[in-house]
Amino acid sequence: MAQTQVPYSQQQTAAPKRLGPKRWGGAVPYLFIFPWIFGFLIFTLGPLLFSLVISFFDWPIVGQVTFVGIDNYVEMFSNDPLFWKSLLVTLKFAALFVPLNIVVALGLAMLLNQKVKGSAFFRTAFYLPSVISGVVLAMIWSWVYSGDYGILNYFLSLVGIEGPDWLNDTKWSLVAMVIASLWGQGSMMLIFLAGLKGIPKDLYESASMDGAGKIRQFFNVTIPMITPTLLFNLITSIIAAFQQLTLALLLTGGGPLKSTFFYAMYMYENAFKYFKMGYSAANAWFMFLIVLTLTFLVFKSSEAWVFYEGEMKTKKEKAKPKPKPKPKPKRAKQGVQASREGGSI
Repeated sequence: MAQTQVPYSQQQTAAPKRLGPKRWGGAVPYLFIFPWIFGFLIFTLGPLLFSLVISFFDWPIVGQVTFVGIDNYVEMFSNDPLFWKSLLVTLKFAALFVPLNIVVALGLAMLLNQKVKGSAFFRTAFYLPSVISGVVLAMIWSWVYSGDYGILNYFLSLVGIEGPDWLNDTKWSLVAMVIASLWGQGSMMLIFLAGLKGIPKDLYESASMDGAGKIRQFFNVTIPMITPTLLFNLITSIIAAFQQLTLALLLTGGGPLKSTFFYAMYMYENAFKYFKMGYSAANAWFMFLIVLTLTFLVFKSSEAWVFYEGEMKTKKEKAKPKPKPKPKPKRAKQGVQASREGGSI
């Protein structure tokens, strides 16, 4: 009796499925960024959401926690004069610090962009203050601003000017904070320097051939080409202005007469001096909304002055409706049939 031969393909049994490189390949990138994701969830997003929760509670560090709803926000706006005082001081500081910080950083970057000997040394020297601890920075400026032996008043006396008592005079204390804060802007200077290095030299050569001088080249070539960098530094300066705490806390303690009582110090004292964590969290969320609003306004205004990819956005271009495509002429059925058959019409 003849035996039926089974094909070889049917004799093979199904091999067990294994997790090969293709299956694990999609998870490998997430494994590499998992430490950052874990740290972000635990140390950034988690505390952020928790602070929003406790802002609706009377939350002392030691004691009973009580839900108060929006009472913390109501008290902040209606019954706390220090809230408005600290906010006004911070806005004054930001109005002075933000433009001066950008101008000084851009000026130093343009100096370092010149081809001169020793530029590497000056680049390091200008950047060094930004890596110094805030406590050390405060000690240095306390010696500089001292009314008795301060080096700043000594230099002023050489030209016949009697310097004020910077840290104890209400007229000059906020200005002293601005000057001390400008000393550590090395990071912003390097960002501007990177933007200046990216400007093509051909643009300056073309402008020079057209008769543009150095000043006109600066405003018509340099500034438009570094506007994306300018936008980034503007936003970071605004955030830094509202987060100012260390210098004022160590140099003046908010004085004299609350003239340097910044909003960040107001939050700090509510949390760690008066132990009102819920109220301090409400203060922090209001500052977050202020910074978010200012950042949004800067981004919206950037459409008119930030230069991207060879175009200056001076105004919003209205989208023009696309013209409708013209309908193709219909061919007669006999002509189509004849063309398919290879005949003539």
